[in-house]
Amino acid sequence: MTSFVSHTSVDCADAYALSEFWKQVLGYVDVEGDPNEPGHEECMILDPESGHHLLFIEVPEAKTVKNRIHLDLRPRSGTQADEVARLVSIGATQVADLRGKYGPGTGWVVLADPEGNEFCILRSEAENAARDVD
Repeated sequence: MTSFVSHTSVDCADAYALSEFWKQVLGYVDVEGDPNEPGHEECMILDPESGHHLLFIEVPEAKTVKNRIHLDLRPRSGTQADEVARLVSIGATQVADLRGKYGPGTGWVVLADPEGNEFCILRSEAENAARDVD
């Protein structure tokens, strides 16, 4: 017997605002028939392609330490640099730039969402393929 991931939950201070940010990051949408609205203490969003759900739940405690789990994101199109710039323009904060950490064409960029939850931006598949050809 095994289990499967029903959804990924994120504790937060403002479920609506954070769900709106992550919808822009990931291209997720509200769950049909269950729209997210300001003041909702729980807001779920859905990847229309894969069916994965993210649930944002308001909690009274503030984030105090580094995440023990985080998302590694790969741009669907464009470059890593383009995606970092796009996400910073919608409210992400750059925490660390580790591009080139293991030589040319390697590494990632650590960003934080508006509530300080860290996530990484990897190189796109096209960038990786081009590196492997060089």
